[in-house]
This record gives sequence, structure tokens and C-alpha cells, in this order.
Amino acid sequence: MPMMTPAADDALREEVRLLGGILGDVIRQEGGEALFEHVEAVRQASVAYHRDPASHPAKRLEKLLTTMSVDQAAGLAHGFALFSLLANIAEDRATRRRAQGQAVAGARPDTPEGALQRLAEQNVDKAAVRALLEEALVSPVLTAHPSEVRRKSVIDRIAAISDMLDACDKAGEACSPALINEPLRRQIVILWATRLVRTQGLVVQDEIDTVVSFLDRIFLRVAPKQLSAWRRLLEAPKLQPFMRVGTWVGGDRDGNPNVDGTVLAAAFRTQSRAVLGYYLDEVHTLGAELSLAAELAEVSPELAALADAAHDPSPQRADEPYRRALTGVYARLAATYEARGGTPPPRRAVVAADPYSGPDAFEADLRILHDSLVNHHGGVFADDRLNDLITAVEIFGFHMATLDLRQNSDVHERVVADLLKTAGVCADYSGLDEEGRLAVLAAELASPRQLFSPYADYEAETLKERGILQAAAAALAAFGPQAIRTHIVSKTDAASDLLEVYLLLKEVGLYRPEDPAACPIQAAPLFETIEDLRASRPTLERLLKEPSALAVAKARGVQEVMIGYSDSNKDGSYLTSGWELHEASRALVEVTQAAGLKLQLFHGRGGTVGRGGGSSFAGVLAQPEGTVQGRIRTTEQGEVIANKYGEPEIALRNLDALTCGAVLASLGQGRDQVFTAEHGATLSDLSARSMAAYRKLVYETNGFVDYYRAATPIAEIADLKIGSRPSSRTASTRIEDLRAIPWVFSWSQSRVMLPGWFGFGSAVEGQDMGELKSMAEAWPFFRTLVQNMEMVMAKSDMTIARRYATLVTDAALAARIYSEIRDEWQRTHDAILAITGHDKLLGGQPELDRLIRLRMPYVEPLNHVQIELIRRRRAGDEDPRVREGILLAINGVAAGLRNSG
Repeated sequence: MPMMTPAADDALREEVRLLGGILGDVIRQEGGEALFEHVEAVRQASVAYHRDPASHPAKRLEKLLTTMSVDQAAGLAHGFALFSLLANIAEDRATRRRAQGQAVAGARPDTPEGALQRLAEQNVDKAAVRALLEEALVSPVLTAHPSEVRRKSVIDRIAAISDMLDACDKAGEACSPALINEPLRRQIVILWATRLVRTQGLVVQDEIDTVVSFLDRIFLRVAPKQLSAWRRLLEAPKLQPFMRVGTWVGGDRDGNPNVDGTVLAAAFRTQSRAVLGYYLDEVHTLGAELSLAAELAEVSPELAALADAAHDPSPQRADEPYRRALTGVYARLAATYEARGGTPPPRRAVVAADPYSGPDAFEADLRILHDSLVNHHGGVFADDRLNDLITAVEIFGFHMATLDLRQNSDVHERVVADLLKTAGVCADYSGLDEEGRLAVLAAELASPRQLFSPYADYEAETLKERGILQAAAAALAAFGPQAIRTHIVSKTDAASDLLEVYLLLKEVGLYRPEDPAACPIQAAPLFETIEDLRASRPTLERLLKEPSALAVAKARGVQEVMIGYSDSNKDGSYLTSGWELHEASRALVEVTQAAGLKLQLFHGRGGTVGRGGGSSFAGVLAQPEGTVQGRIRTTEQGEVIANKYGEPEIALRNLDALTCGAVLASLGQGRDQVFTAEHGATLSDLSARSMAAYRKLVYETNGFVDYYRAATPIAEIADLKIGSRPSSRTASTRIEDLRAIPWVFSWSQSRVMLPGWFGFGSAVEGQDMGELKSMAEAWPFFRTLVQNMEMVMAKSDMTIARRYATLVTDAALAARIYSEIRDEWQRTHDAILAITGHDKLLGGQPELDRLIRLRMPYVEPLNHVQIELIRRRRAGDEDPRVREGILLAINGVAAGLRNSG
């Protein structure tokens, strides 16, 4: 990572000092002098504890924490959480300034200009990039996976403070401290008085609204600008949209009993109202702007006809053809809004009109206006607001975002078994072996008759699944083929898991035996566990031997496969997960190539390293050769959505980084196959050793579950109102049944970060460090693995983790397991330094090191407060303020660490 200049470093510290100083004044004013002094005393004692846990000031920390009142504890947690949030604002602004400075100094490879420059150096011309992007798909998919602890009200205040500081930057010397301090103080007072934690649980509609707010506020504005910029750079004005934003919210019912057909329909109505509302506003604005008079501006015959067809009654617009045309366009769009969104538009039309049949008809009308303007007035109208609107329609249509369906294979099996049994086709489908199931499914997929009868009795689960797919069919009819493209099958371990989806789609008319290629939805396997990943090749090979699945894939030219980072990590360690994902990807591309198809990988990445986090650009470049081919989808979830897409400039940079990674990985001179051939055996051995060490601790150590549930706030995290689905798949306390997000989240809170590194130290112990160092220097895949572990190790803190271990009532158990974790941390720490050649973690990334160290003084006191309050609550203190303080501390630690779940 490029270094931050001393001046930029000073600017960041100065901004943190400014915001922290104002917050300190607000704490004095709103919370009182005593609270302010207590906050400062804990902060100083926490710093001393970090430097020397055995020091006298550290004992002062213990006294401050054990003697504090409940009100003091809540005030401390609230104050330090706000410190973390404000420090994040300064850090984000520093990141933007650095990116702008680097853009001036020279193009980076994660920018369009830099990517094209790098390809040109490898003799890859713009024509090749154009050809790739014409067939490309780059798709960030927003999910509701719960790791965002901040309320939307808090995110809005953060945005307001950031906007104020940005405006001050633009004003330059005209923005004096006196002018900026009072507005900032006002926002920080509001932030102080805003609840940081939710008091009510979320429902799915809340999650839909949150995702749609990002789509509306950010993606609708940014994605068209990105496409226009690539069109200009590539001199390809008709380049097809390659960026397609996706969402799972309203379609992902795996483990979420609250998602049904009604919710799916509501998701599309919400999305449609947002995108059509945006179009209405833009058309209205264009109507105010395009006041060209007929006697002063020639128009095309098509424009004149469009104007006449509007039947605009206004005499003031009688000689203004563009305005009259837009009156008609607005009227049709308003009718579409009511038909698709289910409510009247906020601003009614002045004339009556029929709704548009689809976005293509709306786009055609807009192009009539655009072509008339350009043909008669030249290039000044070629790249204007109207052009941006046309580009938005190309990308977002009337559906706004492509919504994926997802369900667990066990559910599909039960539903299909119920349908087959009730229809008298097969009495015990679940009892059949795999070939027996495939034979039954193939026969039914070839038959024109449906299994479902409205007169029969079915399980409630069967009716619910049928209702969801009926809602999907209605959405496709209303919004077109981009509305839903994929049905993901969790826990896929056999080809029949995918054919079951096609059978269920047949029941609602989406799969037709006479024309399987016309099926608008492709069933995509999700391989999540280590076992699933290792079995992915034969599973996909068997699937593509089935005429039904092959026909759907051939029609698209691709077979999508989702690979899961979270569960594979929880199953076998970070190193093993990374290697098994790499090897499965290589195997899958071979299978699809043999079938004459492209592979479209969908990466189920989360925010943390333990869930596939890290730089998206580096992650894409580290993919095995041949697995990208211009097509990549990746989940974006929880706090990552706000961090990456909360502000237009940052969002544009992240979309470009993902696109540049896909372009470079597809067209650049990769050598992954060479490195895999040379070092694959070594990495395979390291993976096996890492998995053995990890599973020995997590799954084979007596008392580990008890230690984990006591030494982390996993029980308290369940109280956070951050998602609409349960934290565990079942009521059991087994690690296997715990969802990956709370597993990672809890280890992050306790500062162990175990899923992001455990097992690596044992794996490389006694190995040839020279080979590993060479691998990290030359092989992007291995280098990215090491860098991600290094980053998460830098955020971990075994000293604080030891304090969490004191929450374990069995002191002997605590000492035994904590020692195992600490010893492995040290082995991993030493191994990373030996591989990188640095004398400390992040020695080669000084900027990231400074950023982490900058925020730790605000995070660590929250850890200490959290530990003390958890101790009190578990001892029986039922005071609701104790619970609130714990949740505030969890909120603040998550904000400070940034990639928490």
C-alpha cells in the first residue's frame, strides 16, 4: 500500500483531534464534568495497560472499572463508541485524499486508466478490453447478513459530519474554525443524543428499506457515471452495461422463516418505487430545463410525433416540443410507477397515459429526445443529464437490482418429496439414492404435467415455497428477465439438489419441458464446507450431464457456482479455506470448459478476513487463472456496505476496483498455474497441517465450546437487533450449528480474531521459510493470504484477550485454552514476520499500521468496559442499563475495528 506522506498523516491526526475535542466538549456539556473526567481517566489507564499489563497504572484501570456505576459505564461506552465513529470519518476522508493524490501522481492499477496502462504494457489493446466488457458481468450483491451494528440514523449523522468537512475543504481559507466548529458541534450533539443501539428487532422490510436506500442514494448515481467513463476511455459509446447490482434481501430464505412470497413481492415494489421515483424526478427536472422553442430549434420528426402524442393541454408549452414530449413521458412513467409500485406517484402527471410495457420502451422515448438534441445542436448534448438518465435505465431498468433466490437443499428435498408423494409418483423420494433421485427428477422434467393439485393437502413448507416461486414468476412477468436470474442452493452436495429447483420452477411455469433453454432462472450450487468444496467437481460434472441443467447453462453460455468463504473457514481454518477455494475454483473451470461453457463464480465474501474479506481488487487478482473471464459476482454485507458504498466517491472507486480486478485477472499475464504447479504440493501440505491444528482446538479440545461461550460476548451479541434471522441454524450450542457471522463477530469483539489466522503458525513450523518467502513475493494468491492474516493479526490483542478469558469461571480451563491460543498466535506472528522480512506486523504497510494504531486508544477502553459489564450481568445484575452498556460497547468495538463480522 502506498505510504501516507507526513503532511497527510498530520492532517489526519489534526482532524481526529478536532472531532475528538468537540466530542469532549459535548460530553462535558451533555454528560457532565464528572463523566468527562472518568472517560479521560479510563482512556489514559487503558493506554498504560496496553503498554504494560503489570504496571501500576494498569491496576488503576482495574479499579476504575470495578468501582464505576452503571450510569458511568453506559456513559463510557457511549462516549468511546462515538470517538471510534468520528475517528472513522477522519480516516475515510484521509483515504479519499490519498486516492486523489495518487491519481494526480500516476494511475494505479485499480483505476480504469491504470488498468488500461498495465494491459498496454503487456500488449493488450483497448479492443480486447472492449470485447471482454461487452460480455462481462461485474456484480456486487448486497445482502442482509447481520454484521452492521450501526443504526441508519447514526450512519446519516456520520454522513452529515463528513459532508460538512468536505464542504470546508472546498471552501479553503474561507472556512475558518469558527465557521466549521459550531455546525460540527450541532451534529455531534445530535449524535450524542441519538440511540446507538436498536431497541426493536429488525424485520425483513427494514432490511429491504436499508438496501434500497443505498441503491437509491449511491448506486443509481454512481453506476451510470462509471459506465460512461469506461465508454469514453474505450471509445465505445455503445458498450453494454457490465455492472449489475444485485441483492439477496427478500429472496434469501435460507434459515430465515420470515421470507415468503409476500416479502418477495414487497421487495420488488420497494425497489421499483425507488428507481421509478428517481426517473420521475429526472424527467421532471429535464422538463424544466429543456425549454427549447419550436421556432428557434429544429426537431426530428420522431420528437415532433412524441410531443404531439402527449396531448399536453398547456398553452404555455404549445411551442415547446421537448417539454410536451416530456409531459407524455412523465405521464406514462407515473402510470408505470402506480402499476409496478402499488401506490400513486409523489407528483401526479398532468395528462393521463398508459404505463410503459417495460424499460426498453421508456429508453426508446428518451433516445428520441437525445438524438434530436444531438443531431440538431451537436455534442454539447451528447454527455448530459439526459444521457445519464438513459444510462441509468440501461443498467437498472424498472427492477433496480437483480434479486437472487436462495434456499437450503434440505428444504427443496422435503418439498419435492411432498409433491411426488401426494401426486402418487414416488412414495419415498428422500429414501432414494442419488441416481434414483436423478431418474425421477429427469422423468418429471421431461413431462408436461404438473405435480401440484389445488385439491390436495400439502405441508405448510411446500405451500410457502410454491408461493415464493409464484411471486418470482410474477416479478419476472412485471420487470423482465433481469429481475431474477439465479436460485442459489445452500448445502449443495449432489446434482439432484439443483434439479429439484428446476422441478419446482416447472410447477410455476418458469421451466418448460418443451423449451428448457428458455428457463429464466438458473439453479446455482453453493459449496460452503471443506467437504463440499472437495466434492464440487464431481457434483458439477454430474449436473451438466443432465439435459435440463445443460440446456439452461448453454442458453446463457455460463454456469454460475457460488463458493462460500465463511463456513469453509469455520470448518477448516483460514489457510485451508483459502486453498480449498482456490483448488475448487480451478476444478470447476475445467468442468465448465469441458462442457463448452464459461464459469461464473459468485464469491460469498464477508467483511472480515475470516469470511473472505480484505481488498476486493487484490482478491480478484489472486483468483486462479481462467476463473474470472470477465464475470464475477461477490457478496457485500453488513458494515461493509456502508464502508464501501456509503459515499459516492468511495463507491465509485470500489466499483472501479472490482471492475479493474476482473479485467486484469481476465486479460493480464497471470502465472497462477505456474506457481500452483511449482508450489501447490507445499501449500496442500500446509493446508492439511493448518486444518489439523485448527480442528484439534475447535472441534476436538474438551471444554472448548464452554471456553468460547464464556470468553467471548457470543451470548450478548444475540441481544443486538441487527438482523431478521436467528444466529444459529438450530437450538444447539455446537460450533457446527452456529452461523459464521456471530462466530467471527464474537472473536473480533474479544480481540482474538481467531478465524482469521489460527492454524497458520503450526502449519509453517519447521518449513523452508525461504520457499514461503519466495511464494509470497511472486504468487498473488499466497501473498494476499499472508497480507490478510497480517492485517487481522495487527488488530488482535492477546493482552486484552487474556482479560476476556477471566470471564471463564473454570480458571484451569481458561488458562489451558487461552495458552493454546496465545502460543499459536505467537507462532503465526513469528511466521508472518519471517515470510515478510519485516521486524513488526504491517512493517511493509506503514499507512495501515498508523491507521490501526490511531483508533486503538478508542477501541481498547470499550473492550475493558465490555468485560466488566459482562461480568456483572453474568453474575446476576439484571439492571437494563448494564445490558445497554454491553451493547454500546459491542457497537463501539465493531465501529472501531470496522470489519467486525
